[in-house]
Amino acid sequence: MKSREMALCGLLSALAVMLLTLGGSVPLATFCAPVLAMAALLPVLEEYGPRAAGTAWIAVSLLALTLDPDREAALVYLCFGWYPLLRPKLAGLSSRPARTAARIAVCTGVCLLLYGVVWRALGLPEDPDVSGVFGLLPLALANVTFLLLDRALERLTLLWRRKLRRRVFRRF
Repeated sequence: MKSREMALCGLLSALAVMLLTLGGSVPLATFCAPVLAMAALLPVLEEYGPRAAGTAWIAVSLLALTLDPDREAALVYLCFGWYPLLRPKLAGLSSRPARTAARIAVCTGVCLLLYGVVWRALGLPEDPDVSGVFGLLPLALANVTFLLLDRALERLTLLWRRKLRRRVFRRF
């Protein structure tokens, strides 16, 4: 049983790394490739739980940071790739507004952390002028995109449970 778990985790981790690496060759794939890599690891979470999925996320993150020519995509995956592990806990919140507020808080916090680190690493000026619409618009768009990502992950999880799982495991 452990060998099947390791094989599936290894194959899907390799697929996630490949998606991140190939995403570096397409200029607009900086944010699409991490989403596809997250989706590639959904079966690991569904079949073997958060511990195996967390281990796969760490392995993919380290390999992407090492191999990926697009460092921004690797950093986006590093910062957001753990979200599928948190998703079931957020889905357990009692009210819909609380779930949405928690998702927005997660996205805003991770975005501020990610781009704060990038801002410091590049040595940009300390006081960026991000006041007004031009400062909040990218963050608002990131939150809308994150909510769409959450919906897509929900649908992909249902697709795995209802259709794809039987096809992958039919011979075992």
